[in-house]
Amino acid sequence: MSYVHSVLESLRSRYPWEQEFLQAATEVLESLDAIVEKDPKYQEARILERLVEPERVIIFRVPWTDDRGRVQVNRGYRVQFNSAIGPYKGGLRFHPSVTLSMLKFLGFEQVFKNALTTLPMGGGKGGSDFNPTGKSEHEIMQYCQRFMTELCRHIGPHTDIPAGDVGVGGREIGYLFGQYKAVQNRFDASTLTGKGLSFGGSILRPEATGFGAVYFVAEMLKTRNETLEGKRVGVSGFGNVSWGVAIKATQMGAKVISLSGPDGCIIDPDGIGTEEKWNYMLQMRSSGRDVVKDYADKFGVKFYENARPWDIVAMDVAIPSAFQNELDESNAKNLLKNGCKVVAEASNMGCTPEAVKLINANIMYGPGKAVNAGGVAVSGLEMTQNSIRLGWKPEEVDDRLHWIMQNIHKQCLDAAEQAGDSGNYAKGANIAGFLRVSAAMLAQGVV
Repeated sequence: MSYVHSVLESLRSRYPWEQEFLQAATEVLESLDAIVEKDPKYQEARILERLVEPERVIIFRVPWTDDRGRVQVNRGYRVQFNSAIGPYKGGLRFHPSVTLSMLKFLGFEQVFKNALTTLPMGGGKGGSDFNPTGKSEHEIMQYCQRFMTELCRHIGPHTDIPAGDVGVGGREIGYLFGQYKAVQNRFDASTLTGKGLSFGGSILRPEATGFGAVYFVAEMLKTRNETLEGKRVGVSGFGNVSWGVAIKATQMGAKVISLSGPDGCIIDPDGIGTEEKWNYMLQMRSSGRDVVKDYADKFGVKFYENARPWDIVAMDVAIPSAFQNELDESNAKNLLKNGCKVVAEASNMGCTPEAVKLINANIMYGPGKAVNAGGVAVSGLEMTQNSIRLGWKPEEVDDRLHWIMQNIHKQCLDAAEQAGDSGNYAKGANIAGFLRVSAAMLAQGVV
């Protein structure tokens, strides 16, 4: 049995119930097989065993009182996965589906994603099974404050720097930062990213993941001497990521034709390409209703209940932008049948393993850890601006983001080619990220 497979077998025997984490670990480690078998230093230092175990896992209860005076109890988590190249960095997710397995998968992926940006950031993730949908403003503020009262003991600008994620946007970051500042009695702007512009946030941070994904897709198409001009782009979700994709893809000449939510999906044949439509997406996100049908009612387009856009309409580029495993093998078959040229994950692990295998064998596939790295990249740029106590212009942030995504694309292709699997972005991303993190781990000894 190879070193990689012995590590995976051990992992599966210890955590058989952590399916999301096992899926992520299997995908990454299997792509590293040839690299780690070739060089004995990785096995001698037990690099893989150390990579798949978080440095620290924090679990805590969050009791709070709702507007009716009833006591509620949720669970809070922070998975501090790897700090070899910098302080832990990764978002906070508030959603009823949050489990430790989910956060371990997200934190593990974040280690490699952050390494690809070349910025000094380790990997981590956190959140809670709290559901902000349907909660009042007061309840959300109170929950954020209770959550941060415990989390603040474990984070800081040189230790762990959370950001937003699903269910945690600018409003929630504001409440979290306010409580951190109150409890710690100091203004550490770099402790949280995704902040408002009035207290240390970066221009373009809300758009960054979507913008970065579009920049990465443009680089993928460039390898085939194509551009986004005239391409039909299918997107899932309707949050910040989809919003950013809709804006940047439109600016680059594409037409974004779909959005989705828990209730189904909409298809807009005219394209989601106007200020009015982009602004309405923001209204949908802030409404707390979590339904995409509102868009159909507002703009007179067709709504497909309990459906996914990948099965409804032909598209040149598919960008899953909502949750993990949202595009399965059946969806992939429909995309291929309808002439799709690129699938790029703006969500983390957006495609199932079966879908990835099918897509990768036939068309270009961009993995989430590379495609959606724009969000954490601009978070890193926000940290830099906080450190020098300056804010950059939108053009400067956008130029830096564009360069980072071009560089990530190049790293993926170069690493894949050196591994003898030219054009395999998934393998290239895993190898490039691993080489950077493992080099730092080896240099720092057994810690």
